[in-house]
Amino acid sequence: MLSGPAEGTRQDALDGVSACDIDADVSGAVRRTLEGILHGRLEEARAIDPAFAGDVADRVARFTLRGGKRIRSQFLWWGLRACAGGAGPGRADAALGIAAGLELIQTCALVHDDVMDGSPLRRGRDAVHVDLQNQYGPYEKRRSGTAAAQGQGFGTAAAILAGDLALSWADDVVAATVLDAVRAPRVRGLWRAMRAEMVAGQYLDLRAQATGARSMTAAVRTAVLKTALYSVERPLALGAALAGADDATTGALCSAGRCAGIAFQLRDDLLGAFGDPGETGKPSGDDIRDGKGTYLLAVATARAEAAADHDALALLDRCVGRADLTDDDVRGVREAFVTTGARGIVEDKIRRLVLQAHRHLAAGALVPHADRRLHELFCRVAGVPVSSEATAVAHLPRTESGSR
Repeated sequence: MLSGPAEGTRQDALDGVSACDIDADVSGAVRRTLEGILHGRLEEARAIDPAFAGDVADRVARFTLRGGKRIRSQFLWWGLRACAGGAGPGRADAALGIAAGLELIQTCALVHDDVMDGSPLRRGRDAVHVDLQNQYGPYEKRRSGTAAAQGQGFGTAAAILAGDLALSWADDVVAATVLDAVRAPRVRGLWRAMRAEMVAGQYLDLRAQATGARSMTAAVRTAVLKTALYSVERPLALGAALAGADDATTGALCSAGRCAGIAFQLRDDLLGAFGDPGETGKPSGDDIRDGKGTYLLAVATARAEAAADHDALALLDRCVGRADLTDDDVRGVREAFVTTGARGIVEDKIRRLVLQAHRHLAAGALVPHADRRLHELFCRVAGVPVSSEATAVAHLPRTESGSR
């Protein structure tokens, strides 16, 4: 239970909960909200059926509570706090409720993503479909013929249901969030748009794998839908909507979020090719084996074509999209990403996108301390240090109208 505001901080309180306390530990506040929500959902699941509760609902709850960096919740909260109306009544409970919904929809996305990609690991543990398959493996060994063959898909099928349940719970949480007549349609409209955009981004990702497309334009479009909107821009817009922000402030936050969100996906592309599994919690080289139509791959292909580098083109054509790649093959593709200059180009684009995000924030009339936190979050998700230039942008003096 979060404590009430300390004496002297009443003007900075939201619904009897100190905003400063939440500011100091947004992830902790969201986790406590999730614990309360999930306790009730698990009770309901046990009343429906013990096996369903133990195998599916409990896994969804544990996966969600283990969480990751709570990035989407952080953006929602700091989007709220960056707006002048962010300290109004009713804001904390609503923000934490919507944030809990974001964490549950992220559970859905990750569980389904691992199924679609056939990824065995998530956050350094067995992916949900692998965990479920392992649990019921001994039963399948007793079966034979067609039944056994069908049984091999148990983990996949059950994980799809787990993701569906997480999405259902997410929608329930948002529907139950108390909002006034002005904010309700804005928040619910953003939520509906975000769900559809997330699915569209995932579909475009799959489509690029199926077609072998290597287009920089298509890769950026997928990055916008799959990550920029879903992970950064929409959460910021939700925070702004809860604050009752004006169009100019909302626009500044959304423009900044779009740039930072694309940078976020480009960093993920680099980690998918070069990352250390011990740090990412995911297998290294999976994007290469899966034939993901990443911006990194598109740039490498375009650069090799422009330079008539037939060896690099042949290597990429031979290796990308093959599930049976050896570690040496993966190292060869990584080397091609470096020698074509693609890795350096992507790193440079990330830095430029983050700087552009900072400049968009600078155009908004934002609350200073929350503004600074957003600058730091942008750098964090993009995997770049908080630069002196970005810090200078964040600390530019404001005019009376709020602009810098």
